[in-house]
Amino acid sequence: MNDDEPNLITSRLSRTVVWNGYRLQLEIYRLDDRPGWTLEVVNQVGTSIVWDDLFNSDEAAEATFRETLKTEGLAAFRDEGNVVPTSRMMH
Repeated sequence: MNDDEPNLITSRLSRTVVWNGYRLQLEIYRLDDRPGWTLEVVNQVGTSIVWDDLFNSDEAAEATFRETLKTEGLAAFRDEGNVVPTSRMMH
């Protein structure tokens, strides 16, 4: 590993979420040399959904995940060729 490469910081809010029997892996992370947190959700078949915009805090990223799950349900994360519209990625 190159010592000049930034370290990945994983939020304490990252976790496995089971919703109606469907498993989602919530990943919130950032690089130690840059501001902004990335929100990624991996569904149970391994498809990764990543928001384009970065979040000011890991709490903001986690809140967006919860709100998306609440308003759109599992359809937002299922492996059905869905593309997350830009408007959902806004925070």
